[in-house]
Amino acid sequence: MSAVSTQLLPAGPKPQRRTNMYFVWRGVLGDPVARVAAGILVLLVLIAIFAPYIVPFPPGDADPALRLQPPGTPGHLLGLDDQGRDILSRIIYGSRLTLISGVVPVILGAAISIPLGLIGAWYPRLGEVIMRLMDVLFAFPMALLAIMLAALLGPGLVNMMIALVITLVPYNTRVVYAAAKQERELAYVEASHAMATSDLKILFVEMLPNVVAASVVYNCTIVGAVVITAAGLSFLGLGVQPPLAEWGIMTSEGRSFVFVAPHIAAIPGVAITVLVMAFNLLGDSLRDSLDPKTRLQLVKHRPGAQ
Repeated sequence: MSAVSTQLLPAGPKPQRRTNMYFVWRGVLGDPVARVAAGILVLLVLIAIFAPYIVPFPPGDADPALRLQPPGTPGHLLGLDDQGRDILSRIIYGSRLTLISGVVPVILGAAISIPLGLIGAWYPRLGEVIMRLMDVLFAFPMALLAIMLAALLGPGLVNMMIALVITLVPYNTRVVYAAAKQERELAYVEASHAMATSDLKILFVEMLPNVVAASVVYNCTIVGAVVITAAGLSFLGLGVQPPLAEWGIMTSEGRSFVFVAPHIAAIPGVAITVLVMAFNLLGDSLRDSLDPKTRLQLVKHRPGAQ
């Protein structure tokens, strides 16, 4: 066999192309902290789903004779609040509204921000208008803007989530806008444009899968802040209203008894802390997994890598 024909032979199998989901999966599995955070979130979601079947008492039932009893009271593992309601039952039921108020605004905000960022990056003049409007909202700190909007809309779960969505849109739009601007300069976008591909197809078929990763990472890191903001609004009386069980309003109800029965405010406060830390740690792992600088390490350490 000649040297030329030998060179034409394939040297080996081509490396398999890895998707973003592969790096996310490998990154989370390879990070013990991320595994613990993901486990905590899965557990909380399961608790929220099956709350009616696992609560020891209905969350609204009160026993005034046992009000303010501490954790460890027979039949009441986490004690009772100022009205004699079982705190464990309210924590379990409260996980529903806490997760909803933290996750749903992030999802709705992303659904608005991703099209805005893509369109703004593709049409420069329209993008200037969009980003200047976002800058107006950016002028207000997140918590202050959320409080102002919730106060204008009035108390309630729906109004609180609307306020949070409006607060999140400028942050997520800027992330998507920056990522889309970078993607617009790449060769595949120029090739699609040269082939007379429609703008909508380029934006939402070609560019969207590459831009959405940045939005997903940002959203995972911001959920913790949204949970705290939602709990703070409920604490101030601008969010979920009593007698509904929600961790923020449970903390608010317990602040009057902090020196008599500190567990009423401390237990939901600890629950909020654990939930926020889990989201933040998982978000950090997702950010590292989708960072091009760390992808090579994940590939090198995959099973069967040479």
